[in-house]
Amino acid sequence: MMRNILLVLLTTLLIFSCADKKTSTKLRPNIVLIMADDLGYGDLSCYGNEMIQTPNLDFLASQGVKFTDFHSNGAVCSPTRAALMTGKYQQRTGVEGVVTAKSHRDVGLSLSEITMAEELKKHGYSTGMFGKWHLGYDKAFNPTLQGFDEFVGFVSGNVDYHGHIDQEGYLDWWKGVEIENEEGYSTDLITDYGVKYIQENDPEKTGNPFFLYVPHEAPHSPYQRRIDKVLREVGIAGTQAVMEDSIATIYKEMVEVMDEGVGRIIESLKEIGQYENTILVFVSDNGANHFGNNGGLKGFKASAYEGGSRVPAIFSYPDAIKGGNVNDQVVLSMDLLPTFLDFIDQKPTEIIDGQSIKDNLLHQTNLPERDVFFAYGKKSFIRSGDWKLICTENKNGKNLELYNLANDINERNDMSSDRSDMVSLLLEKLEAWEKEVREGVIMVAG
Repeated sequence: MMRNILLVLLTTLLIFSCADKKTSTKLRPNIVLIMADDLGYGDLSCYGNEMIQTPNLDFLASQGVKFTDFHSNGAVCSPTRAALMTGKYQQRTGVEGVVTAKSHRDVGLSLSEITMAEELKKHGYSTGMFGKWHLGYDKAFNPTLQGFDEFVGFVSGNVDYHGHIDQEGYLDWWKGVEIENEEGYSTDLITDYGVKYIQENDPEKTGNPFFLYVPHEAPHSPYQRRIDKVLREVGIAGTQAVMEDSIATIYKEMVEVMDEGVGRIIESLKEIGQYENTILVFVSDNGANHFGNNGGLKGFKASAYEGGSRVPAIFSYPDAIKGGNVNDQVVLSMDLLPTFLDFIDQKPTEIIDGQSIKDNLLHQTNLPERDVFFAYGKKSFIRSGDWKLICTENKNGKNLELYNLANDINERNDMSSDRSDMVSLLLEKLEAWEKEVREGVIMVAG
């Protein structure tokens, strides 16, 4: 009799133990991070664009938080991605500039860096990436060696959307660590693989939450629609020219096709019952070039002005965050890694520069005050509260510009002559930061 009672008790405990595990799995959010390439602050309809229609991103913004002062860590591709993956200023990783197809084929993000994928994998997440890597061309820097269980996509700055050929004429479509081309428009392929990954990694079946990284190529050049021809050939560097007066129409469709893909990912999450339990973030890697729309901000991609780094960003998590909010706090790409970890009650393995914005998202509190910094080539800036000091080095020394963004977001009124005290204070901080983040670092791309 006593043996039977013990068996019943043990069985009951096992049932409750399994139930607890299933509940904890369900409570841990999946994470989907979608990144656009060269998308400007004013390129989405939820950011005021009246020509380009992005209903799915508009929906996401209505369900989550839309940022008005989110900045990419870099004003070009690779630096932002290095900061995003590591939670650090990109200078610390040695990737301050673009990892180019012509000059940087043997370098990339060091395997010693702890990436977002590695952090989440350590805490039980399945990890998949589909799209643009741009942190190393050689297979030694492949995403599957940086924490991703699965990878399909390209490793260069951009590929022909149909032929999947990079700027130097190399075929660049990978499945894991091998080049394996396939037919299809790259934006659609990236979405297809993202949807498939969601379907195959339902936490209710696998027992694990998932991290899905979807870095799109769109709307980066070459400017191609679904119906357009191949513009590159294997073995030949360069891209066939596109009529400039047609680019606006092509650009519009490229953004709208990407938006369709966002809609498909949202629907896939709903189909497996995981939409509410998923953190879904959409962001751009830097501002638009002159073919895009930076919402009236000064400057373009690669610029130290606001148009170079202030980008559209949306954060959705229906189970925890009230929808329809607009967030005016200064946030950077590198803040996403610690934020994701904070939502699962974990901390980064090492000291990083990014800060979690979890409390701000949950309670609309102000973030702790901090200075933020930017450097690319001969251009750098410091943002301290509403003040922004831009430093441009040239053959005559340093050209300094000072703006108060609270009343001059378009950076038209240079106050450096009137506020020399502020210039001196901020320049001292900027120079100290530049020295500190570069100390002992070998720049692989700068």
